[in-house]
Amino acid sequence: MSNDRTAELARAIDTLRDRRAVLRGAAVAGLAGVSVPLLAACGGGDDASSTPSSGGTTSAPTSAPTSAPSSAASSSSTPSSGGGGAVLGPVSDVPVGGGKIYDKIVVTQPAAGEFKAFTAVCTHAGCIVRTVENGTINCPCHGSKFSATDGSVQGGPAPAPLAAVQVTVSGGNILGPA
Repeated sequence: MSNDRTAELARAIDTLRDRRAVLRGAAVAGLAGVSVPLLAACGGGDDASSTPSSGGTTSAPTSAPTSAPSSAASSSSTPSSGGGGAVLGPVSDVPVGGGKIYDKIVVTQPAAGEFKAFTAVCTHAGCIVRTVENGTINCPCHGSKFSATDGSVQGGPAPAPLAAVQVTVSGGNILGPA
């Protein structure tokens, strides 16, 4: 083996050791509770530290079904005759003109007694939407905005609307998909 190849191999090994040291340091910092934004581009976005803004609500995720959304949203304000899934929460948690985010479902109330639901997963990069205010459902990652009435794109880089999710209202509660 020539000296040039030996030197090249030694440099490659040193580079790998340096990369491992950086990754090991990041892992140790993460375990120590230090925030290391190594891959902070488009994450889940379900950080519970945000605060509500006027005109809407923000919520940390709560338990909800993780089944795929169906093709239509319910606007029923009367008790349903069964068929609903898990209770997402009481209707009183969803303000008129605002909404509430339950894990991967966002429920809005565009008008009194009219409930709409959509997937809370942004169609741009898969982030979870964070707020509902001023008639829009808002994604924190890249600024996409969706209509709280029909899920259509209102601004930002999102290429498609939020998919509707079937919810029902029964006994003062919002029920997720069956």
